[in-house]
Amino acid sequence: MKAKNCLIFGGSGQIGRNLIRKLTKNNIKVTVVTRNLHQKGLRIKTQANAGYIEIVEANIFDEKKIQKLFEKSQICINLVGILYEKKGSTFKNIHTIFPSLLSKLCKKYELEQFIHLSALGINDAVDSDYAISKLSGEKEILNNFSKTIILRPSVVFSDSDNFSTQFMTLLNLLPLFPLYYSGKTKFMPIHCSDLTDVVYHTLSHNINSQIIECIGPQTLSFKEILKILLNLIGKKRLLIPLPLPLANLSAKFFQLFPKPLLTEDQLRLLKYDNISSGKYKTNFELGVPSKRNFNEEVKKYSHMWREGGQFSTEKYISNKKKNI
Repeated sequence: MKAKNCLIFGGSGQIGRNLIRKLTKNNIKVTVVTRNLHQKGLRIKTQANAGYIEIVEANIFDEKKIQKLFEKSQICINLVGILYEKKGSTFKNIHTIFPSLLSKLCKKYELEQFIHLSALGINDAVDSDYAISKLSGEKEILNNFSKTIILRPSVVFSDSDNFSTQFMTLLNLLPLFPLYYSGKTKFMPIHCSDLTDVVYHTLSHNINSQIIECIGPQTLSFKEILKILLNLIGKKRLLIPLPLPLANLSAKFFQLFPKPLLTEDQLRLLKYDNISSGKYKTNFELGVPSKRNFNEEVKKYSHMWREGGQFSTEKYISNKKKNI
């Protein structure tokens, strides 16, 4: 494949860092835009060899500055997203207005492809501001730029996620844990590396004008996920179904935190299954099946929440038995 220049927004997160490594290993040069070079520059730099990565500090809404980056790019990838709103970062700004801006610049500078990361299950979640903003953003970019591929992943996990690691932290601390909607909400967790494989496939095969649902190989309920995590960290906790009025009260409280554990909007979103809809192709049908199971992958880093830490892993236990 001829070497290309790829412009990435949102490159400092778990997906972005994995994707930078994937692309640069395959001879693709990347330009990564970050709002704070001092805080995130070193983390991004270490993901690729010198000469394959350029980091630009810019406000993502500074159109005059970012449009210059499109002049030397063939592909644009948008990974920017938020789970909760805060001052200056609203769902509408981040999930609707910003993607619309990028798609217009893709058209203006005649890029080969625009890859946009959205979210699974947003069609059904009509009472979630998060889902509404995501869906509006998709409509905007599809109207603005025809050479667009939209990827809708289920919950993405890895050793640096905000999903499995956060729940293991909470399960390690709390004697009981609430089950919202009785823990019946279904997910198809996809490992970060499997998702970056999908992104690279769409890029290298120049796939356009499609919505792809990105899912893992397992369908797990919220309760099943918590049980897997408890087993991996060697803890026993009471999982208690929480009535909706109490769940709403807890969300009102938790969303007051600087980094909310749960917001009212996230609670509404939890009503809806996060699995393939059957309306669009999945990564399996695209020819990029997910290979990493949730329990097997989380096991690799769950020792950080177990008593004994790394010394509780099978490697140390087996060596100890040999020495007895």
